[in-house]
Amino acid sequence: MVEEGKDHEVINREELVEEETNGGPKRWMLVGYDIRAPINWFSMLSRVTHWSFVVGVVVVYGVNQGFGGALGRVGTEYYMKDVQKVQPSEAQAYSGITNIPWIVKPIWGLLTDVVPILGYRRRPYFILAGIIGILSMFFLSFHAKLHIVLALLSLTAGSAGVAIADVTVDACVAQHSGIHPSLAPDMQSLCALSSSIGALIGFSLSGIFVHLIGPKGVYGLLSIPYMLVLLVGLVLKEPYSPSFAYGQISEKFADAATAMWTTLKSEDVWRPCLYMYLSFALSLNIYDGLFYWETDSKAGPSFSQEIIGFVLSIGSIGSLLGAILYQYNLKTYPFRALLFWTQLFFGLSGMLDLVFILRLNLKLGIPDYFFAVIDESVFQMVGRLKWMPLLVLSSQLCPPGIEGTFFALLMSIDNFGLMSSTWLGGLLLHVLNVTRTQFDNLWLAILIRNILRLVPLCFLFLVPKGDSESSGFSRLEVLSVVEDGENHIEVLSVSEDYELSKPEEVELTPLVSS
Repeated sequence: MVEEGKDHEVINREELVEEETNGGPKRWMLVGYDIRAPINWFSMLSRVTHWSFVVGVVVVYGVNQGFGGALGRVGTEYYMKDVQKVQPSEAQAYSGITNIPWIVKPIWGLLTDVVPILGYRRRPYFILAGIIGILSMFFLSFHAKLHIVLALLSLTAGSAGVAIADVTVDACVAQHSGIHPSLAPDMQSLCALSSSIGALIGFSLSGIFVHLIGPKGVYGLLSIPYMLVLLVGLVLKEPYSPSFAYGQISEKFADAATAMWTTLKSEDVWRPCLYMYLSFALSLNIYDGLFYWETDSKAGPSFSQEIIGFVLSIGSIGSLLGAILYQYNLKTYPFRALLFWTQLFFGLSGMLDLVFILRLNLKLGIPDYFFAVIDESVFQMVGRLKWMPLLVLSSQLCPPGIEGTFFALLMSIDNFGLMSSTWLGGLLLHVLNVTRTQFDNLWLAILIRNILRLVPLCFLFLVPKGDSESSGFSRLEVLSVVEDGENHIEVLSVSEDYELSKPEEVELTPLVSS
């Protein structure tokens, strides 16, 4: 199956090359750049995978996570500040609580991999995610003043809807990455580009919508992306499997858990996972302290809702540039070298926040709005460059058969690192007494955060040296998942010099190339 996918992929790439050599695209050249290249790229991905898969990625990453996430982020910041009236450290703690559904992503992954509904493994979970999100957003929108507990439950339910859709589309991406390993960076680039463009549009409109209809009105508007996720569940092309022994669900859960644990115990797997967690957990998130300062009329620049939205929207262009830069220039670079420079620049870029808080930008003649745009753009671009190679590495660590589950496990490790970063950042703000109106020690919190961002450089030895097409592991061990005649999942460790007597029974993961 892997070889057939590669052949199909080569054929499609050859078709594109043939089209370009016929002289047609030359009419579309603009200063040495083929403006039809993005269209050809989308067309190639649609032919190799299927148009419904590409549409699903765009809807989940671009509309639901990108546009909806941007709109929801700004709306939630003002909801906590102006409606619930909580302190910055409390807002950080609540943000960590609403992200709990992302920590338990392996549960959603197990369900998508092991428990089909009405003969389908992916489509019903898109529909479920859409329904949960629609109901939670309507509940938040139609209540004038919710108790903080009910508000957190609704926000957590909405986050669960996004997480279920995310893990389901991640399973599709990991599955296609296993069939077409050379297209794995392209699929991650599609996810990143969709997310960045969606976030750009969402942030551009977020401040305007918050100003016109308020945070609760924004929640009502967010029901539309969930409706589109529901629609993806109706149109996604997926093989139908009518016969399924539901009595074996518990056994399959146990087999999948065993397969994950056996895979995770491999040194080639747990070492990158440990680095991913440390790189996120040690980069403390103190955004709420900065947000309260930026919107304060006395201590800060007193940005309005529209300005906050526009700063984030223009800043998200940096994320888009980071995704494009990775796709066209950096995706073949070794993981370790790329992560070294991105982590280093990530730490240094945090000094821009320090310059902003100390108002040194005004002494340099740079207005607050312009400097905030520069700060956010640099942060988004470096953050995207730091995130992309980790995503590619994660997709290559997934054994066939439990792609959704294991990729969800890897992403939950990352999200646990992000939650740790949010809670530790909130604790730091609390210890330094940064409140709704007190920001004297905010500069110290930023300095501590910037120093901690450089600490993950000491753990880069945990990451393989190879790039997206070669693992670079010191020990060539392939983790392969096969399903025997009794539907039990078994994980095999295959050394480099081991000859498989029945190669057609084993699918090698893209973790190690020949």
